[in-house]
Amino acid sequence: MPWPKSSLLFKYYADENEYGLIFELGLVVILILKYLVPKGYLGMTVFPFMFLKHKRLKWNKVLVNHEKIHLRQQIELLIVPFFIIYGFEFLVRWFQYKEWGLAYRNMSFEREAYENEKDLDYLDSRSFWEFINYF
Repeated sequence: MPWPKSSLLFKYYADENEYGLIFELGLVVILILKYLVPKGYLGMTVFPFMFLKHKRLKWNKVLVNHEKIHLRQQIELLIVPFFIIYGFEFLVRWFQYKEWGLAYRNMSFEREAYENEKDLDYLDSRSFWEFINYF
């Protein structure tokens, strides 16, 4: 079942402040913290925060959409279970591929996000727990 198109969670307005954009209802905040984002990555998401390495990245629609997909995944799994599954799957993939980058890119959550990040309307039609199809 897709989420409603009028979902207020991810519609945003451009309220510029020292932290970046603040999403509607104050549920998601983009923070520019280059030292928190791991080396080799541009952003990461821990609901309700989206951390980006550089201020200019908040205008990168593909990257923001990628992170919004992770926000949706986190909400669907009630946040903490998402990180438990994420960590466990990463360990399984790391054992399987024996290489950090391959393990990361082959995780179900990342595969869904990377395959759909360029489709800016993806979240409007995405089914609940869609990431299961990427295991």
